[in-house]
Amino acid sequence: MSEILDVEQQSWTDSQSTEQESFLRSLDPRARVVASVIFSVTVVSLNNLAVLTAALFFAIALMMSARMPASKTLKRMAAMDGFIIFMLVMLPFTMKGEAMFDVFGFAASWEGLWKAIAIALKANAAVLSLMALVGSMESVTFGHALHRLKVPTNLVHLLLFTVRYIEVLHEEYQRLRNAMKTRGFRPRNSWHTYQSFGYLIGMMLVRALERSERILKAMKCRGFAGHIPMLNDFQFKTRDIFFSLFFASVLISLVLLEVFNVLSY
Repeated sequence: MSEILDVEQQSWTDSQSTEQESFLRSLDPRARVVASVIFSVTVVSLNNLAVLTAALFFAIALMMSARMPASKTLKRMAAMDGFIIFMLVMLPFTMKGEAMFDVFGFAASWEGLWKAIAIALKANAAVLSLMALVGSMESVTFGHALHRLKVPTNLVHLLLFTVRYIEVLHEEYQRLRNAMKTRGFRPRNSWHTYQSFGYLIGMMLVRALERSERILKAMKCRGFAGHIPMLNDFQFKTRDIFFSLFFASVLISLVLLEVFNVLSY
C-alpha cells in the first residue's frame, strides 16, 4: 500500500535524471506557467507569416534553453504535425480564393495554403513553448504552481492524481493484454475481436474503480481530509524579474511587428 501512496517526482519529459540544469529550469514555476499561457494566446492572435516564423524560432530557442531531449521532442512534435500535414493538404481545397491548380475539378487556393501554414506555425510555436516552459518541470511542481496561482483545488488534485496513476493504469492494461496473448488471442477484423476489446475496456474500468477505492481507504487511514498540503513555497527572485521583462519585451515586439506590418511575406 505504501507503493500506492508514493508520490513520485515524475517529469513530463520522463528524463529528469539525465538532463542538466538550465537557467529556464531554475526560474519560478509560476512565472513559467504564466509565460506559457500568455505566449500561446499572443501567438494564436497573430496572422503575419513572417511574425509567426519569428515566434516559432523564439519557441525553438526556449526549447534549446530548457535542454529538452531532441529525440523525444521530435517524436512528440511529429504526433501533432501528422494532423498538421493532413490539414496543409486539405485546407487549400476548402477555402475560396485565387486558384493555384485543380485536382479532379477541385481548385486549391493560395489563401487556403497561407491559412494552413499560419495554423501550422501557430500550433508548433505554442506547443514548443509549452513543452519548454511547463513540460520541463516535474508534475508535482506544476501542480503546486497552479495551486499558488489560485487554480481551483479540485482541478489541481485531479491533475496530480492523473499524472501519478496514469502509468499504473497503463501497467494494468499491459497485464491484461499479455493475459489475452497467452491465451492465443490475435486481433482480427471479426466480431470476436471487437467483443474481446470491449471486455478489456470493461475490465479496465472495473479494476480502476477497485483500485481507486483501495487508494481512498488507504489515504483516509493516513489522515486524508479532502485536500493535499502544498508544501512548496516559491519565491520570485531577481532572475525571475529579468526573465519576465525579457519575455514581455519579446511578446510586445511580436505584436508591434504584426500591427505595423514591419515584416511581410
